[in-house]
Amino acid sequence: MKRFTLLVTLLASFMLQAQDAKNQTLAAYQPAPYIHLTHPEWAKNASIYQINTRQFTPEGTFKAAQQQLPRLKKLGVDILWLMPIHPIGAKNRKGELGSPYSVKDYFAVNPEFGTADELKQFIDEAHAQGMYVILDWVANHTAWDSDLVENHPDWYERDYDGNFRPTPWWDWSDIIDLDYSKPELRQYMTRALKYWVEEFDIDGYRADVAGFVPVDFWNNTRKELDAIKPVFMLAEWESRDLHAHAFDMTYAWSWHEAVMHVIKHEGEMSKLFVYYSWNESAYPKDAYRMTYVSNHDANAWEGTMYERLGDGVEAALVLSFIGEGMPLIYNGVEAGNDKRLAFFEKDPIQWKSHHFADLITQLNTVLENNPALWHGKEGATMLRVKNSAPDEVLSFIREKDSNKVFALFNFTSKNIAVTFDDKKHFGKYSDLNGNQITVDAQSSYELKPWEYKVMLSGSEN
Repeated sequence: MKRFTLLVTLLASFMLQAQDAKNQTLAAYQPAPYIHLTHPEWAKNASIYQINTRQFTPEGTFKAAQQQLPRLKKLGVDILWLMPIHPIGAKNRKGELGSPYSVKDYFAVNPEFGTADELKQFIDEAHAQGMYVILDWVANHTAWDSDLVENHPDWYERDYDGNFRPTPWWDWSDIIDLDYSKPELRQYMTRALKYWVEEFDIDGYRADVAGFVPVDFWNNTRKELDAIKPVFMLAEWESRDLHAHAFDMTYAWSWHEAVMHVIKHEGEMSKLFVYYSWNESAYPKDAYRMTYVSNHDANAWEGTMYERLGDGVEAALVLSFIGEGMPLIYNGVEAGNDKRLAFFEKDPIQWKSHHFADLITQLNTVLENNPALWHGKEGATMLRVKNSAPDEVLSFIREKDSNKVFALFNFTSKNIAVTFDDKKHFGKYSDLNGNQITVDAQSSYELKPWEYKVMLSGSEN
């Protein structure tokens, strides 16, 4: 009996060890989450608005910008991105006023825009109106006459001859590059980033040329900032690696390039299909991407939204909201701004009434209320609906629970009639103006040049 008991015990032990080994083997093959950060709750259905303080108002100040906050609240935007607020270097300055991205002092406010107290008042008032404020941060380089040049010259990269150098290959002669192999520089820059969160209660950062700065620096910075308060981080870059620990959102440069291509080369939809396929397959579901029809760089150096997107600009604007991605509104888009704003001089936006303001307000309302359009894992993946003009008309649905969106975009200068050999888009909807629509097997559409149709269903529509 003892021998039998011993055999049973040994067999049970062997079976337990075998099961444990099997569990460990299975665990090794379980997918681990790629994104380890937590997005702020308020970002899941947000849109972002970029303020070029110098050009935003005739005065070009925080105080004047503050007076515009009720209008921005009415427009429905959630996150306000202020271009760099720091003093600008004088040495090797470009133009009369210089580039805001040539930072002289990371702990000070540019007097051109106002005082530190006036910046605080702007932020406090934005918060009072339910909006959030992120600052543009230039970590890669400084002005030639930054205080760091005199106090810490060893924190800078050097060229072949041992001299300070601008970022190579670009005409950035007004700045010089920092060297992130220096631990002391990393400590200083992290302290500066934490300062504006702790002392001014800002809600995060847009990181200029984020990919030029080591990822591990940003990973650590995000952790230290989140220890103060939940922040939102936008990277001016297009890289999956930045999403894992550091950034909520990256630029969708490829989306903008694809839309420009589709509009310029009518009947060539493939480049846009490539973007959406790449975004769905290569990026984690919870990685936010920023879609846009204009920003400060595009407007100043590539042309106005009309120069780049022509008659398709309105359709592109709507797609930036209805397709996957967080939409960016660059100041002046809502006024139909049709001029390139000077970058190094005062050149205020010419504000005027334009139907884009009402359209953006309408789209922001839809974005806020329809979970199918929310960002990352909170929203729905786009599903292509095949139509009879696949190279000219983009059609898709986004569906989450009882919420559904069916959208069509004619990206050509001609009238197109479309029918569908599909049924995933069937349902009862209302359009952006509240008109009731039933879509079924008999449904077909006549789309005018550059026309779009957006149909919504769900408890909030």
